[in-house]
Amino acid sequence: MLATGAVAAAGLPATAQQTGAAPVHDGMIAAMQRDLGLSAGEAVDRLAREAAATDLEGRIRGLVGADFAGSWFDGATGELVVGTTDDHDLAAIRAAGAEARKVVHTATTLDGVKAGLDALEATAPKAVTGWYVDLPGNQVVVTVDKTLKDAATTAFTARAAALGGNALRVEEVTGSPRKLASVRGGDAYYMSGGGRCSIGFAVQGGFVSAGHCGTRGTAATNSRGERLGQFAGSSFPGNDYAFVQTYSGVTLYPYVNNYRGGNVVVKGSQEAPVGASVCRSGSTTGWRCGTIQAKNQTIRYAEGAVYGMTRTSACAEPGDSGGSWVTGQQAQGVTSGGSGDCTSGGTTYFQPVNEILGVYGLRLLTG
Repeated sequence: MLATGAVAAAGLPATAQQTGAAPVHDGMIAAMQRDLGLSAGEAVDRLAREAAATDLEGRIRGLVGADFAGSWFDGATGELVVGTTDDHDLAAIRAAGAEARKVVHTATTLDGVKAGLDALEATAPKAVTGWYVDLPGNQVVVTVDKTLKDAATTAFTARAAALGGNALRVEEVTGSPRKLASVRGGDAYYMSGGGRCSIGFAVQGGFVSAGHCGTRGTAATNSRGERLGQFAGSSFPGNDYAFVQTYSGVTLYPYVNNYRGGNVVVKGSQEAPVGASVCRSGSTTGWRCGTIQAKNQTIRYAEGAVYGMTRTSACAEPGDSGGSWVTGQQAQGVTSGGSGDCTSGGTTYFQPVNEILGVYGLRLLTG
C-alpha cells in the first residue's frame, strides 16, 4: 500500500491546453511524456481518444449482451477494443465505432474464475501475491513471487489451474505488494499514530484516502501541524478506503496537486477503461503516469487480502498511499500499494473512488 492523499488549501488552477471538450494541464502532459514515452502532441491526442473510448464503452456493452468479454483501450491504435465470444456480434461492434475481437471466454466466465480464487484466498501461501482478470489476454492471471516459491505454492497453483482450466495462467513476478504509508489531492498528511499518507480527493465534508492509513478516530494534520480532521470511516483489509471528516474552517478544493506548481481540476469520476492512461499524485514521488492494466484485482498484503483493486503500470513509493488517480480530469481512485519503485519501475494498485463515494454516501467536489 502507498499512503498518500490530499485536501487542504490549494491555489488557482494551472494554465491548461484546450483539447476537444476538456482542458489538459501542462503537468499531466509532461508526466505522460516522461512515463509513457510520448511526445506532447501524442499525449494530447491520446487523452482525447481515451475520453471518446470511455463514452463509447458505456454505450456498446448492451449491444453484445451475454457474449460480452470485456473492453479495453488499445494505446497502439488509439481505439476501444470490445471482446465477444459470438461471431455475430463482430459487425455490430465495428458499426458502433469500436474494434471487435473474437475470444474464447466471456467476462462472466472470467469473473467467475476470479471469484473462485477469492474463495480460496485464506489457503493461499505467501508467495501468491494476487490475481486479476486480464481482459486483452482473455484469462485470469495468478501472480507468484518467484523468490518465495515453495511446495505450498505449487499445490495452490495446481488447485487454481484445476479451477480455471484454460481460462487461467500463472505468472512469476519479483517482489510482493506492500503498504506505502509515510492532506489538496496528492498533498501529504500525518496521522496521530505516526506515519504519512497522501490525500485522495476532496468530498463534501472532508476527503477520501486509503484505509490502511488510519482507523476510525485517528487524527490527521497537515505538514505545518495544523489540524485537518479525523477518520470517520476506514476499511482495511478487505477494502482499502477511508473518509476523513474535516474540522470547521478547513477549506476544501476540487483540485489535485500536479507537483509542477499547479493543480488539475476534478470534473467528475467517470471510470476509464482498461488500457487508458492514468496519472497519480502523491507526497513522496509527485506526479506519475502509467496505464490501467486490469480491474477487480485481488491483492494479498501481509495484513490480509484486498479485493476490487485496479492494477496500473505507474510507479509509487511509501508515503504515496491514499493519493489521487485521474484520467484527464476524471477521478479514478486512491493509491493502495504496489511493488517496485520510481527508479526501477513497478506496479501500483488503486481503490476505485466511486466505490468509496457509494459506501460513505459522499459527493465528490468538482470544479
